[in-house]
Amino acid sequence: METTTNLSHIPLKVLIVEDDPLIQLGLEQSLSKHPHIQVLGVAGDGFIGVKMAQELKPDIVVMDIGLPRLDGISATQKIKQVLPNTHIVMLSSHTDDTEIISALSSGADAYCVKGTSTDSLMAAFAAAKDGATYLDPQIARKVMDHLKPPAHSENIGHLSQRELEVLKLIVEGKSNPEIAAVLYLSPNTIKTHVRGIMNKLSVDDRVQAAVVALRSGLVN
Repeated sequence: METTTNLSHIPLKVLIVEDDPLIQLGLEQSLSKHPHIQVLGVAGDGFIGVKMAQELKPDIVVMDIGLPRLDGISATQKIKQVLPNTHIVMLSSHTDDTEIISALSSGADAYCVKGTSTDSLMAAFAAAKDGATYLDPQIARKVMDHLKPPAHSENIGHLSQRELEVLKLIVEGKSNPEIAAVLYLSPNTIKTHVRGIMNKLSVDDRVQAAVVALRSGLVN
């Protein structure tokens, strides 16, 4: 799912966690050219990445999976435990189903495949910042195929009309503020609806809610 939300005029503080020197350099240079991005630093392994995140408190962490000392999935879990408002954008060459799902389950807000365009990375940043989820088109289908809807049909049928409207917008990748604007409701009301949807569908996050919606035919 992708959002078209633009980045704020306030610079996003970004930490890069990547062990390949060439990729480090390329990312730092390309991101630094963006007027709304401030690169705080670069970490060469997951352990240092966690330490730097705790010290610098970035808005976004660009995280590789295959890292020395502490892998990106474990590093993501540790960062999210202490900095729940810091968003993690996975940028990895790994496209194995298990690692993708593990990364998202660990708290990653977006997943991009190395070699993606700067524009796609900016879209991932914007989605994460606005509370939506960004999945690289190369791996989105893997996620859809892997996650099985845990909800029973009778629970799906209990969704109200308003919840169905909110669910459709979740599938479209819209954040809570965007959904609130579309439906002319307050963000807090949308949060309540989202919680109700996840409870009724027996899912833990928005990605799984979207999967259930698509697989059950609730949303086309």
